[in-house]
Amino acid sequence: MFFICSIFQAVYALGRNWWRIAGTSPRSNVNRQKETRVTLPDLIVPTYIQMLGALSGWLGKAEAQGSADAVMAARLAPDMFPLATQIRFACVQAQEGVYRLRGEAFPASIAELLDEGRNAGERPGTIADARTRIAETLALLEQMQGDIPAIDPATPIAHALPQGMVFDLTAEQFVRDWALPQFYFHLMTAYAILRAQGVELGKVDYVAHMFAYLRPGTAPGS
Repeated sequence: MFFICSIFQAVYALGRNWWRIAGTSPRSNVNRQKETRVTLPDLIVPTYIQMLGALSGWLGKAEAQGSADAVMAARLAPDMFPLATQIRFACVQAQEGVYRLRGEAFPASIAELLDEGRNAGERPGTIADARTRIAETLALLEQMQGDIPAIDPATPIAHALPQGMVFDLTAEQFVRDWALPQFYFHLMTAYAILRAQGVELGKVDYVAHMFAYLRPGTAPGS
């Protein structure tokens, strides 16, 4: 009996002190989890960068397949903006999303890009022009990517629109319910216009970034 009790005592002591033996503590594990927590900028900025890169690639395919610059004036429906506008508005949404999370006012360059997009029905520009706007936005995002402080998801954000409407959201709601849906709306409308105009695109072009995660030897035909 004494032997059995000694074993139980030893196991109990080991359980209470396992973290000292392992060189860590429950509290340090919690702190480590907090240190590695994914933030809203961690989610939104790489998404913008990946998908704007894809958008530029789609336009590159349009050029390679012989699409004329007239494709920039194409629309999905008469009451929708043309491709040139959709591209610029996607760039605007990406920039606005980052500045909102930084708590900064929008620079004048965003208003200029908005005006360029609104006027693209009359002046759609060229495919090269559109790719330049994407490249400028990507350069800005990459420059700001490491300089966006972590923001509490519950931080209040007042999102004002040019028409006078103001939406009161948390930072998490802003990212989830506005920033990403608005960005993807213009991105996918651009994709749909290009497909409707005969540009050969597929899912592989849409999620090209996924190939960075592909396990070696699992691709079809490998």
